[in-house]
Amino acid sequence: MSGGKEITIALAGNPNCGKSSLFNALTGAQQKVGNFSGVTVEKHEGYIDYKGYRITVVDLPGTYSLTPYSPEELVTRAYLVRERPDVVVNVLEGPNLERNLLLTTQLMELEVDFLVALNMMDEVEEKGIVIDIKQLQQLLGCHIIPVSAKKKSGLDALLDHIIRVSQKEIKIKKNKLFFTPSLEASVDKITALLGNQKELGLYNSRWLAIKLLENDREVYQEVQHYPVWVKVELALQEALRDAERQHDSEPEMLITEDRHAFIRGAMKECVRQPGEVKATVTDYIDMVVLNRVLGLPVFLFVVWSIFQLTFTLGAPIMGALNLFFGTLASHLRPLLPNEMLRSIAIDGVIAGVGGVLVFLPNIVLLFIGLSFLEASGYMARAAFVIDRLMHRFGLHGKSFIPMITGFGCSIPAIMATRTLKSPTDRLATIMIIPFMSCGAKLPVYVLLTGAFFAPEVAANVMFGIYFLGIAVGLWTAWILKSTILKSDSEPFVMELPPYRWPTLSSVLFQAKMKALMYLKKAGTLILGAVIIIWAVSNYPRNEALDAQLLAETARIASSTAGEADKQAEQKKLEYQVNSAQLAYSLAGRAGRVIEPVIRPLGFDWRIGIALVTGLATKEVVVSTMGTIYSIGKSDGESVDLKSIIKSDPAFSRATALSLMVFVLLYLPCVATLGVMKKEVGRWKPVVLYSAYSLSVAWVLSFAVYRIALFMQ
Repeated sequence: MSGGKEITIALAGNPNCGKSSLFNALTGAQQKVGNFSGVTVEKHEGYIDYKGYRITVVDLPGTYSLTPYSPEELVTRAYLVRERPDVVVNVLEGPNLERNLLLTTQLMELEVDFLVALNMMDEVEEKGIVIDIKQLQQLLGCHIIPVSAKKKSGLDALLDHIIRVSQKEIKIKKNKLFFTPSLEASVDKITALLGNQKELGLYNSRWLAIKLLENDREVYQEVQHYPVWVKVELALQEALRDAERQHDSEPEMLITEDRHAFIRGAMKECVRQPGEVKATVTDYIDMVVLNRVLGLPVFLFVVWSIFQLTFTLGAPIMGALNLFFGTLASHLRPLLPNEMLRSIAIDGVIAGVGGVLVFLPNIVLLFIGLSFLEASGYMARAAFVIDRLMHRFGLHGKSFIPMITGFGCSIPAIMATRTLKSPTDRLATIMIIPFMSCGAKLPVYVLLTGAFFAPEVAANVMFGIYFLGIAVGLWTAWILKSTILKSDSEPFVMELPPYRWPTLSSVLFQAKMKALMYLKKAGTLILGAVIIIWAVSNYPRNEALDAQLLAETARIASSTAGEADKQAEQKKLEYQVNSAQLAYSLAGRAGRVIEPVIRPLGFDWRIGIALVTGLATKEVVVSTMGTIYSIGKSDGESVDLKSIIKSDPAFSRATALSLMVFVLLYLPCVATLGVMKKEVGRWKPVVLYSAYSLSVAWVLSFAVYRIALFMQ
């Protein structure tokens, strides 16, 4: 042929996948056999003239992976990385798709332009196997052309696609294979380091990073020649420590598991096998937890059980901590003769910070449960089950992963949406994450449910609050995806790792990290907030009230009433004067400004102040209430916030329910708003979201309050 364009393609596939048959079917007699450069591995090369193009076909050695354990694997990988053919044709054996997809995942990591020739389709049809090709090609990020080398069917379609891909008429949407979040963070870090070394520009930086984490000797030797190695080596050591600490494993093992998890998920999504296949333990469990009918009830039961355990096991420990802080206050009181210092220590620090710390057991227990579900492999199944539900709201199961992460903290959850490639899916998911009940909201729920509901009911109420957040989030997603963010959802494959029994150390490590984060926040941000709240709740002082207190105290002391009556009258007097002083303070004045807006929800100005300070972080809602409600009660009364609000006439069960709903749905903390702006790149969506969340919180809290009042 002369005057035509030339295209070079490489056939890559497993041994016995029919690759050589396809090579023969394409090239016929126009072949030559030689060796790859520097090795004794045979190189089969042929060509075909088709529609004005000369297509050179290189039949690479059959290999199961691109890990260089054999000469064939070395040759295949070197050819793909260094020779860079125009198009890589990944030949898959249709009847044994799962085994063949391991190589495909590594081609995805290499980010080469590749097509899949789904071979032996005649056998696939004979065996009654159903493959959802459209869905599979969306998951793999490449076009799939069904062929049969044996019957020479589908070859023209394959050649047409090869030409169109090589001429850039088809834009290949390359899908990345994402790994476990902690490992993915290491991959990103090393990728960024390697990207700064210009001499490594021949290679894909992400692929190099993955290979380094896999202890690939060849890549190690390549990268060690460059100055960037000093930083890369430190990052690798850090990744190794993280994998060992968090997963009791090595990065290499985690990468392998994630590849197989992806394949398993793709098979579940796209392939229906006829007849019975020998089932594993994982298969038997999946028959129940992934069942179309049972899957969702099982998921709800699992989450409900975790809340029950959190509440049941946490209650006695929480009671012990309450007793500890009460005893501490009692012992500290006579040791602090200075009234101001005593008030700061007991009304401020112990009531505020201590009031938050008593919920630490519940936080730890909840995260032990969530860590167990994640490490066991069940959480991925939950997302798979929820996927069907999510589709009805315009999203898919992949968005559920950041939502679950949002149960811990909204900030990493919002950052986790980077795995969503569709900008509209990502924005919609970011907008609903703050509706999830993050760990900072948990102390508010535990306080209010513990104060106003019996222990056997409290966990159910908390369970309902968590699912109200999910429901509002899905409703919001539906509105967004039906209007301003209308688009098709991106293809999704949920990686389904095998079930494994989590190691105690890895589960406890996750819980320990959450506990330390909570303690750090209590010792810094919350402590600072408590002192400020104490100050604005005590100053300025109304001197006339102080004078009244002194005069009335003297009158009571000189009266002829009995000692018990004197104490009761003195206590009532102090309560009245301290309440008036609180109303006179800066906090009291500010609270009364916003009170008309929140009064219909059952909130007085003290709750209003707590909600405003909660914008710093939601735990501060509890510490603020602890400080405000304890002022004036340091002379012998309990600092147990639960008991205080339970006996407060302004608080009721309806108020508690309304407050929980409002805390669930109103503005997230300022740090979360900052991350939202950073991720979406502009303030307008954040401002619109803020207005929307405040409106939804007000309307639903109002409805809950009124309904609860009606049912009382």
